[in-house]
Amino acid sequence: MSNLVIKIADLPEEFPAIIAIRKSVFQEEQGVDPALEFDGKDETSQHLIAYLDDKAVGTTRIRYLDDKTAKIERLAVLSTIRGQGIGKKIMENALQVIASQNIREVVIHAQTSVKVLYQKLDFVEEGEIFEEAGITHVIMKKFLI
Repeated sequence: MSNLVIKIADLPEEFPAIIAIRKSVFQEEQGVDPALEFDGKDETSQHLIAYLDDKAVGTTRIRYLDDKTAKIERLAVLSTIRGQGIGKKIMENALQVIASQNIREVVIHAQTSVKVLYQKLDFVEEGEIFEEAGITHVIMKKFLI
């Protein structure tokens, strides 16, 4: 997959591509309410975008909760190219970006259907399963050294 490029998104130029990916994955596939998906926190977040053969295919956002904790949210990969490890590569890039900011703890609300992806990246489940946007999730954390 040498044609895969993952980078910090240039905003606002690349935000329409991010919106299109998230609408496809969260609203159209999963039925998430647009008001929940676009929660007003995008403007204060750092976004990553993935291109495969120059086509935007995946994204995530990073929110810095404080000087020690970051939260990775909205990981989305278009359904047409899932299963190729792109989501994992986006997460690895996000973790590198966070580590470069000297942040020690990373938190995610993982959809239970894909928590194994995060376990492969050494995230650990914490607490009970809960529902968010009509989808079951679990809090997972990872400590960076």
